[in-house]
Amino acid sequence: MEVILLERVEKLGQMGQVVKVRPGFARNYLLPQKKAMRATKANMAVFEKQKAHLEAMNLERRKDAEQVASQMNDVSVVVIRQAGETGVLYGSVTTRDIADALVAAGYKVDRKQVSIASPIKTLGLFKVRVVLHPEVSVAVTVNVARSQEEAELQLARGGMVTAADLRDEEEEIEEAPEATETEDSEQA
Repeated sequence: MEVILLERVEKLGQMGQVVKVRPGFARNYLLPQKKAMRATKANMAVFEKQKAHLEAMNLERRKDAEQVASQMNDVSVVVIRQAGETGVLYGSVTTRDIADALVAAGYKVDRKQVSIASPIKTLGLFKVRVVLHPEVSVAVTVNVARSQEEAELQLARGGMVTAADLRDEEEEIEEAPEATETEDSEQA
């Protein structure tokens, strides 16, 4: 089935291109989402009349998306999840979880805009792509941790923190006050 793209569709084409796609893809995704219209002579004429208006709307949406992308540059969100000793999650982090974390951080993002390359099933730092416009996307760092303290430690170290690392960190904190007490008694 041939369709006329009304906006840029990733891995398919630019606005105004006539592309051949499978009928199910056109019928179930492109046409209902108003991303394309059937490539008939009548629709080609309608598209040519609306082309300037569609391009202007697309340019306006792109400018808005670029403005939001500049605000979201180097954004990091924390997702708290339960995990085993080895760092494997009891479940996975979904696009909805990441979108909710971004909304809580003050950004207007829909779960459909979040693109995860592979399922997130372990603790650690992950780069996730947020598509704000078909031509504008931004990388967001998702910090998956068991607690807020662990998330801060992961961010400082730049990677996953194991249970042993947390115990070592707690031991260092417990040993530090003893050292300052002995220094105070030596000064007196």
